[in-house]
Amino acid sequence: MSFQDFIISGQVKRVEKDKELAKSLLKTTKSDLIFFETWEINENSARKIVSNYYDALRSILEAIAALDGYKIYSHEAFSDFLKEKKESLMAEKFDRFRRIRNKINYYGSNISPEEAK
Repeated sequence: MSFQDFIISGQVKRVEKDKELAKSLLKTTKSDLIFFETWEINENSARKIVSNYYDALRSILEAIAALDGYKIYSHEAFSDFLKEKKESLMAEKFDRFRRIRNKINYYGSNISPEEAK
């Protein structure tokens, strides 16, 4: 699926560019990242830490999309959004992170502290 396909299917919508939303998302994400730094990564925390870092990354991408005039409703669409912005390597990394997070959140998978780091 391409980014245009996500637009056609309604999983991405064109909206007015929203600098205030982007600023707000970045502000809260920065605060979250500062908080996450206080956590120790161990066997018990690795799964939640990875999931929360993914959410922070997705929030940053939501902010970028808001600046570009998009509201993205599909986590998969973020990878194609990055490809549209000529960020193929970042798209691959994000998609890998998304799949890891999905395994954790939806299939009960664990992750080692080493992989979380």
